Amino acid sequence: MTFPILVENVLQSLMAGLLVGAIYGLMCVGLALIFGIMRVINFAQGDFMMLGMYVAYFFFAALGVQPLFGSIFGPYVAAFLAAPVLFGVGYFAHQFLISRVSGTRTAQLDGEGHYAQLILTLGIALILQNASQMIFGSMVVSVRTPLSSTAWIIGPLWGDFIEIFVNKARAIAAIVSLLVIAGLALVIGGTRLGKALRASADDPTAATYIGIDVNFAHRIAFALGISITALAGGLLAPNYPFHPFVGLEYVIIMYAGVVLGGLGSIIGAFWGGMTIGIVQQMSALVLPTQLQNSAIFVFFLLIVLLRPQGLFGRVTERT
Repeated sequence: MTFPILVENVLQSLMAGLLVGAIYGLMCVGLALIFGIMRVINFAQGDFMMLGMYVAYFFFAALGVQPLFGSIFGPYVAAFLAAPVLFGVGYFAHQFLISRVSGTRTAQLDGEGHYAQLILTLGIALILQNASQMIFGSMVVSVRTPLSSTAWIIGPLWGDFIEIFVNKARAIAAIVSLLVIAGLALVIGGTRLGKALRASADDPTAATYIGIDVNFAHRIAFALGISITALAGGLLAPNYPFHPFVGLEYVIIMYAGVVLGGLGSIIGAFWGGMTIGIVQQMSALVLPTQLQNSAIFVFFLLIVLLRPQGLFGRVTERT
């Protein structure tokens, strides 16, 4: 392999990693929002994302989005329509299930409710997986768009030796992900709702004393985290075929990204997801596709060994 070809392959993998990493970052932010505010480890997050992918698929294929908006803009409209649907699913899932083992009720439970949370969210994940297989079948499906198979070309560069291809569907999904994360940062940092969410995360008892309904804030945080991850799933659907058990593949990536970024850090979760996307795509230069996730966890273990608090986590001083 000549040097220009090697450079081209590295730049191509880096570009793919940045685009995929932005979508991974969005799904990690959804999980980080739930954990950072509620301190709930949600094993069903990947399966809620899978449900969002199917909702986007049916909006696009069966509920009139494709004829109305076309095959180019339709998939992204369907993804945004899936988000409020999953917001409602998350809202009622918290109201009838998650609220029983989280929030102010955890004082009455062993381990502050964490044992019950693990079993409950794992049960929800299994129910979503098997119910989806019964309803949707086990066939792999995808949201078809011409953008998935076309690309913009950057170059030629370096004396006409190098060209970088930017997949259009991935690029648009990455831009949408960045815009959504920027909007979320504005909501969390500059609105009354955001202040209530931050207060409920920092000190639920003090938040209750100043009139904040902590359980309701947790419900909004859970629903918002589910809807953000579902939106990320809808953005992935044009590029990655999916099935009822696809959530397991992505929930591992989500948790790795959240831990890499630092538990409780929403911005850190985004950069953790971005890092995972880059490592995954760059590893394809030297590893077969089947071992890409192995490279992710080798990198993950190195970060945990060298910086246990994560890339953006803070060291907690013990007295």
